Amino acid sequence: MPRLVGINHIALEVDDIDEALAFWESIFGPLQLRGRGKQMAFIDMGDQFLALAQGRTQPPDQHRHFGLVVDDKEAVRARLRELGIPVSSGRGLDFRDPSGNLIQIVDYSDVQFTKADNMLRAMGLDGLEKSESALAELRAKGISQ
Repeated sequence: MPRLVGINHIALEVDDIDEALAFWESIFGPLQLRGRGKQMAFIDMGDQFLALAQGRTQPPDQHRHFGLVVDDKEAVRARLRELGIPVSSGRGLDFRDPSGNLIQIVDYSDVQFTKADNMLRAMGLDGLEKSESALAELRAKGISQ
């Protein structure tokens, strides 16, 4: 029986590729692209990527979303507020892109998701650590860190 291994990429429909890339760059600075076409762009995230496809065919999402792992969730929250982008209140951090896609930000330290040390080094993120609660969740699965 085959087993799920992980996620290679997320694909989002956007109204306009240039507007979408400018939006992501306004939050995260210059982006590394795996490729760019007239109707598609691929934002590199080390061993994964975010695919943007021009041509939104549905209204803004209500509950459908994806969780984006970052090295500093509170820095993202501060940047979104600086840019005047509405964010959820409370501990969570949800926001919408200009096309209505719902994005949830999670901190690398707080989730079980773990990048290999060599990938973190290649991304300039070596030294990222996990919170005690994330480590406990990993240990409960027999994955020690």
